[in-house]
Amino acid sequence: MTTEIKVPVLPESVADATVATWHVQVGDKVERDQVLVDIETDKVVLEVPAPAAGVITAISEEEGATVLGEQVIAILDDADTATPSAEPSKASQTESAPTAAAKVIDIVVPVLPESVADATISTWHVAEGETVTRDQNLVDIETDKVVLEVVAQDDGVIGKITHAEGETVLGEQVIGQLNAGAVSAPSNESAASDEQSGDDVASPSVRRMLTENGLSASQVKGTGKGGRISKEDVEAHLAAAKAPAAAPKAAAPATAPVVASGERSQKRVPMTRLRKTIANRLLEAKNSTAMLTTFNEVDMKPIMDLRKQYKDLFEKTHDTRLGFMSFYVKAVTEALKRFPSVNASIDGDDIVYHNFFDISIAVSTPRGLVTPVLRDADTLSMAGIEKGIKDLAIKGRDGKLTMDDMQGGNFTITNGGVFGSLISTPIINLPQTAILGMHKIQDRPVAIDGKVEIRPMMYLALSYDHRLIDGKESVGFLVTIKELLEDPARLLLDI
Repeated sequence: MTTEIKVPVLPESVADATVATWHVQVGDKVERDQVLVDIETDKVVLEVPAPAAGVITAISEEEGATVLGEQVIAILDDADTATPSAEPSKASQTESAPTAAAKVIDIVVPVLPESVADATISTWHVAEGETVTRDQNLVDIETDKVVLEVVAQDDGVIGKITHAEGETVLGEQVIGQLNAGAVSAPSNESAASDEQSGDDVASPSVRRMLTENGLSASQVKGTGKGGRISKEDVEAHLAAAKAPAAAPKAAAPATAPVVASGERSQKRVPMTRLRKTIANRLLEAKNSTAMLTTFNEVDMKPIMDLRKQYKDLFEKTHDTRLGFMSFYVKAVTEALKRFPSVNASIDGDDIVYHNFFDISIAVSTPRGLVTPVLRDADTLSMAGIEKGIKDLAIKGRDGKLTMDDMQGGNFTITNGGVFGSLISTPIINLPQTAILGMHKIQDRPVAIDGKVEIRPMMYLALSYDHRLIDGKESVGFLVTIKELLEDPARLLLDI
């Protein structure tokens, strides 16, 4: 039976691809799921496995050729007439040992959250052949909103990993295998690597290059995935071998050109899904809203005096620190009650007014800026707000935020002051209609009752969608927040 080897379906927005590396030659016998060729796009490298055991009888596209999705690039014939080798290689013996009495469990992408079409394999924490325990984190799957962890369902040994880091995957897609109950066999790595170095560590063109220069694969250090050797690795090895001989001659001339000290380099890495989503949403907000920003300033001395007086007692009583954010959230919630349009959103030609107060809190994480939601802020005490924000910040730092943590939110607070920002114009977090920017508290001279005094002042910035919020409402909203912060007793008295 003849089977066509085709280029996989290419990701959306990818027009064509390049044949990067053939791992087999015409006449090679292959096993089912053995990787035959790497197909490189401008985003990911796709591995094409053998759909069945057989013999490669034709390769129609060589390395470097440009190909299209589902294009036929090779032919695989059934090897019915070929008898299995009576003496399997040491490598296959080593490979099969862990799975001899094991149950194979598929490693599957979790069900993706609603509205998330696909995901990216962010980080594999294990390698093929590695022993793992139940509930050990195997791989991180990154969506445009959250990172999902895939854990081992049982003790065992990692089998084949079919999708590498950076590849795009779908919900419930199989990305690897776990040999449950298996135990890693004694390593024959050195013997196996010697036998495999020619075929598995280098492509046919690289093997020819090695032969032409009298080298073996073990002499050249591979920098590719899994230690694979590229043509550049061979060229670098040859250049390094010639360098010592050329060095004395290079040092002889007294008029050698001046070479700049240090090393000028650059690094190109793909954007993460979260970073791309942040970029797209911010650009969409700039392009699809009539965004304006209004500014004011607030005297923070009353709040700072209150915190200084009660922070120790507050922490002892509620087991959480009294920060500034609880005052900000309280003031914002009260102002939203007085200005319903700021708590609304635009949906097509409709205005949606919300009768609840879910506040998005901008949190900086290693992956980028996220805005988890503090729900029903109007029902929370100061201690409840502080604990809620702390929990969201910890989950954001550890990559544990869920879709429920991220969805919704009627208004956003972002505090650039923690990084030293004195003033900025925040961008609206769609589909919301306004965002409040808090900034660094800095001592400045201000006029108080006709006298100049040094006070801890902070600039406030309210960016809003002018399609829904008029200037009078935006200024009134910001002044309300200013007045509540400058007289925090009003927050407790609800006046």
